[in-house]
Amino acid sequence: MMTVLITGASSGIGAGLAKSWADDGYRVIACGRDRARLEALQRCSPNIAIRLFDMTDRDACRQALAGCSAELTILCAGTCEYLQDGVVDAALMERVITTNFLGPVNCLAALEPQLVSGIRVVLVSSMAHWLHFPRAEAYGASKAALTWFANSLRLDWEPRGIAITVVSPGFVDTPLTRKNDFPMPGRVSVESAVKAIRRGLSKGKDDIAFPTGFGLTLRLLAALPAGLQRTFLRR
Repeated sequence: MMTVLITGASSGIGAGLAKSWADDGYRVIACGRDRARLEALQRCSPNIAIRLFDMTDRDACRQALAGCSAELTILCAGTCEYLQDGVVDAALMERVITTNFLGPVNCLAALEPQLVSGIRVVLVSSMAHWLHFPRAEAYGASKAALTWFANSLRLDWEPRGIAITVVSPGFVDTPLTRKNDFPMPGRVSVESAVKAIRRGLSKGKDDIAFPTGFGLTLRLLAALPAGLQRTFLRR
């Protein structure tokens, strides 16, 4: 039976993926910080085991992930905070980048001694870094760093037979995005996100982006001259 390890399994996409694979009979190691939510998730299926730790704590990652050999690892945990009126908040930047970038790095450092040829590692990034959105300095920078890291690491790990996939969602209806105070075009359900991710992984894709229409719009905007981009993005 294949084992799937998922961080950020307390809610949102991570919880959706954990339930989906467990329902299909896979063994799932669901990781997160929220004990109550993880235990509720565990009660959904006998195929789910939980690991409780904070991935921003390097030592906690090393201890919690010892002996967590999995054919598929999905690093899904993340957070989002926005700058206000262009005021640079260093503490906010540190929180977001530590969680969204250094957290997955800590997990991979802990898991690497257990990784063998034939496994796949998935890092959940975002379309947010495709364009320079206002207020998204922290979130966009953290996801840009994660994507760059993943794409570089792929070159070093491919000769070892370890595959890396980068997932770039648009807006997904999760507790995190429900805090947003602005329109979210193309927002999809967690169920749709789970289907898109599993469909892409079943095809062995290195990059998975959804929803398609919203992603195409962002790609077209990114192709515009910088001045026109800024005009659209300020809106």
